[in-house]
Amino acid sequence: MSIGASRLSDIERAPEGGSRYRLRDLFTPLDTLLISGGDQRLALDPKERVNAYGCAPSPEPEIWNFASSTASSISQAGYDRAALAREELVHKSLFDEVEIAFDRRCEDMRDELRGHFQLPPRVDVVFSPSGTDSQLQALFLAHAVLGAPPVSIVVGADQTGSGTAHTARGHHFSTMTASGVAVRKDAAIAGLAADSIVIPLLDPTSGLAMRTDADAEIMRAIEDSLAQGRRVLLHIMDSSKLGWRAPSAACLDEIARRWPRKVQVVVDACQARLGRRRLRSYLDRGYMVLITGSKFFGGPAFSGALLVPKGLSRALNRIEGIAPGLFDYVGRCDWPMTWTALRSRFERRPNFGQWLRWEAALAEIGNYYAVPGAFRAKALAELAAGIDSMIALSPSLRAVPAAFDKADADNEEFAQQTIFPFTLLRNGKPVSIADTSAVHRALARDMNDDVVGRAADRQIAAQRCLVGQPVRLEQPDGVPQAALRLCVGARLVTDAWSPDSVQAQRNVQHILDRIAHVLVKTELLLDHTAAVPA
Repeated sequence: MSIGASRLSDIERAPEGGSRYRLRDLFTPLDTLLISGGDQRLALDPKERVNAYGCAPSPEPEIWNFASSTASSISQAGYDRAALAREELVHKSLFDEVEIAFDRRCEDMRDELRGHFQLPPRVDVVFSPSGTDSQLQALFLAHAVLGAPPVSIVVGADQTGSGTAHTARGHHFSTMTASGVAVRKDAAIAGLAADSIVIPLLDPTSGLAMRTDADAEIMRAIEDSLAQGRRVLLHIMDSSKLGWRAPSAACLDEIARRWPRKVQVVVDACQARLGRRRLRSYLDRGYMVLITGSKFFGGPAFSGALLVPKGLSRALNRIEGIAPGLFDYVGRCDWPMTWTALRSRFERRPNFGQWLRWEAALAEIGNYYAVPGAFRAKALAELAAGIDSMIALSPSLRAVPAAFDKADADNEEFAQQTIFPFTLLRNGKPVSIADTSAVHRALARDMNDDVVGRAADRQIAAQRCLVGQPVRLEQPDGVPQAALRLCVGARLVTDAWSPDSVQAQRNVQHILDRIAHVLVKTELLLDHTAAVPA
């Protein structure tokens, strides 16, 4: 990038009361920008230079990534797009204030996201640093729609982001907001505090399967809340950390029939593992939808968005006051340009990190949907069948049962399972949570020097690979376990695609070979207990 010294000097000398965000801010190293504008989950370990999820801010093609249910390191395509986007914004900012150019770019990104998902212009897009931040935006909008502070009923509370327990109640989920404001974790956010009811999905009698009474429990919680004169914000799950979805379509139909305008639904689709027809159907029903570009699509963590149907957007005209605590989380550019009255209340505060992470995510989303739909479905089906059989054949792995309808036509290629959770066994007995976490960390490291045995085993142990973080599973005997997750994400499908069908088949097989390698390394780590770091 190059820029005239006089123009840079002019912007740096912006008068008091003018632009807070000068052009020079964009000259921060790209890796640094990509981890800015988020909470502490994005911070890099000073030694290993990765975040809490084991992901670096720049491409690491040598690491095999099957961790899209948690997070992914940025791809080269995503990184290149972020670099180009920054350069383009710099040039546009030579003729306009940075915030004005930035705002226009965010509006273009809303159009691009709607285009990829085949959504109509009447669907509004609210950007945020993470899906967790988007939950706070949804709570704020639900208050406006329902006309009163709602009680949040959270379905799948045991299988969603750890921050949801806080955001559902309108509480701070970290000690620092994305805008850099220090807060007290789990303290009430001024003007947003609410009550919440949590409904776990794990069957307490089996410890592995999905509960069968989820619909009944959800209906009971809604009925009790409404009987107390409360309005309800119902957080439904599609899909959870284990790939589960609840409540059923029949349950949602019954809720709409019995309690119109008293229950606002928000769909936790942060995993982004749902077909475009299903996504549109949720919005057509008046539901808000939480989405991210950093789970299935493989963009860098974190990039959140709240999709809002136009009918709900009209409710903004009834907003008389803004929850004071929301100003610490949201800037003007996060809201759509058409929401002029609401936007005018917020500070002009571009979040360059959030923006660049979304630029990278949009590259992944565009690349995925550029692949023919028939191949996407075929590749996901073949990968699912291969992973299922490999887990079943391993004496050290026990699959956590899937919990969705494979005959679900409106879910398109996502009628196939894309998250494959499994628990670990050693000598036929469940492995503790601590040991499962240790295996998870060791998978991401070169363990060549720690595994004793054949050269072939050491070569397998040397390969670094990411899988989904452990998910805690409460057990009937009171001794919890944890499940690791092999994940199929958009980038695997994109990488496998070729117009040459023979080559495409080879590419899918190559991915399956890598997955087999990951599972063999897992078994090696279990066999060589001394190799697993504490």
